[in-house]
Amino acid sequence: MPENILVAIAWPYSNAEIHVGNITGSHLPGDIVARYHRLIGNNVLMVSGTDSHGTPVVLAADKEGKPVEEVYKKYHESFIEVFKGYGITYDMFTTTHSENHFKVSQAMFLALQKNGFLFKKFSKQWYSPSANKFLPDRYVEGTCYICGYEGARSDQCDNCGNVLEPEKLKNPRAKTGDGALELRDTEHFYLDLSKLEPEVKKFLQERAPHMRDTVIGESLRKIESEGLKARSITRDLDWGIPVPVEGWTEAGKRIYVWFEAVIGYLSAPIEWAQLSSAALSASKGQKDAWRDWWTNPNAKQFHFIGKDNIFFHTSQWPAELMGAGSAFMEIFAGEEVPLTLPYDVPANQFMNLEGKKISGSGNWGVWGLDALTRFDPDALRYYLTVNMPEAKDSDWDWAEFVARNNNELVATWGNLANRVLAFCYKNWEGQVPSIDVKTLRDSDLSLLAVIEKGFALVGAELEAVRLRSALGEAMKLATAVNVYLDLNAPWSAIKVDKAEAGKAVYTALKAIDSLKVMFAPFLPFTCEKLHGFFNYETPLFGEQYTETVKDSLGEHTVLRYRNVGSGLRPEPNVQWKPSELKPGKKLNQPAPLFKKLDESVINEERARLGQ
Repeated sequence: MPENILVAIAWPYSNAEIHVGNITGSHLPGDIVARYHRLIGNNVLMVSGTDSHGTPVVLAADKEGKPVEEVYKKYHESFIEVFKGYGITYDMFTTTHSENHFKVSQAMFLALQKNGFLFKKFSKQWYSPSANKFLPDRYVEGTCYICGYEGARSDQCDNCGNVLEPEKLKNPRAKTGDGALELRDTEHFYLDLSKLEPEVKKFLQERAPHMRDTVIGESLRKIESEGLKARSITRDLDWGIPVPVEGWTEAGKRIYVWFEAVIGYLSAPIEWAQLSSAALSASKGQKDAWRDWWTNPNAKQFHFIGKDNIFFHTSQWPAELMGAGSAFMEIFAGEEVPLTLPYDVPANQFMNLEGKKISGSGNWGVWGLDALTRFDPDALRYYLTVNMPEAKDSDWDWAEFVARNNNELVATWGNLANRVLAFCYKNWEGQVPSIDVKTLRDSDLSLLAVIEKGFALVGAELEAVRLRSALGEAMKLATAVNVYLDLNAPWSAIKVDKAEAGKAVYTALKAIDSLKVMFAPFLPFTCEKLHGFFNYETPLFGEQYTETVKDSLGEHTVLRYRNVGSGLRPEPNVQWKPSELKPGKKLNQPAPLFKKLDESVINEERARLGQ
């Protein structure tokens, strides 16, 4: 029975370009897992979008001297180009600045209010008399009263990771230069997380067996040491989602971004279902298809994020969902049904660059779109996977990038596929050798048995979101095929006994055909090309496309994925199985899959850094 798998990926802020650290931190691992589950026949829905609200976006707009909406849309469009270029197959990549997201977020607010988890309180916030306004948290910097870091924001310190009380910030100053600051009282809504702490702890303990130690350990430690404290969910802002309480929007208050952005994991599936239903016609009843992932207790939700957002996703987001309970569905859809909680939060650590932290202001980064102008997407995907910071921080090193591309991607896998296909195409008239499979030798059968077992081995690692290990196992199998070919040497055997050489070629082709599927989640572009060389009519994966959505807030572009076949949810295109390659099958003209990189690339790329 196919499972319903929701792959929910961190929403990038619309204030900076995407770099390789962002890609390997959440977007790429989510895509690899989504592609694997599609290949085994599960019902996958992969969602994310541009985090369009919050002070980072407003700050970026102030810096550029442009309207906030213009700036958010500029970054949103560039994000879509990045994900198209890297093959990040979002079923729905949308934006928080949409009518749908506003409605879903406001329903969540009202559900929490109805269930008694919201309260109003006056608190101190930094105010600029010269600008005549309260300053959002990210507009105010100062010295952290916990660790002494001088660049702390008033709500959070990026150095020690602690959530801060704004009034305790030392030496506060406005990033915008709005003169001296003073503390003034302002009223806000708070989410009483303390009431939900016992349920959150129980949730984490139940999820512990399949969550990473780095994730579950940090989450439980923070609750034990700090507890879950009430947090304000509104702010004095004029850009964001209106507070659904009379008089609050008129008073210049909006729902705070930390509360509403994560609700995108729910609002994006709803938008996906609405758009898909409209495309297919409402009579097909697909408008509520999102419930298969959100009101189905057996659905599995994977949240792919970076380590800086672990606590939000393991504690505060589940608390939001628990607090809203069935009241959300009652308010939003007219029926009382609880929402599904996250199954796993496979958070990655950070990727650095040449021994230093990636920095936009210092142009110390490998930027997503820029890298695609010089390197193929699968070469980048490969290095970002073998170097993925799953358990600890990793480092992008240009010398290692070139070495792994040449020694592993090209030499071990790419050359294997190309030399066998090219040799066969030339010597067997463009067909798989027409052998009698009953005459295969023990060495042939032994290799095919090893490859067949690889589906379970690699699949188990992918199920557990151990992606580096999964790719490593696939590469070991490619090495085993190379060893087999070294021993059987069909290029020499053909001069003596073409029939015997044909057995080795057939065996190697069948192994490569299987490996193509195992590599496909990691290297989709080249594996799809290899799939074509084998002359298969049905592709491994579907296709990406964009769509323009018009609503009361204007227009926004969404990136979508159309699965193999027609309709909203066609029959699963099951491919995760050993090759059934038949002798005599016609092949298409093969070509090399990867490019060997010159050593000069190392110094050329290092010279770009910091410029």
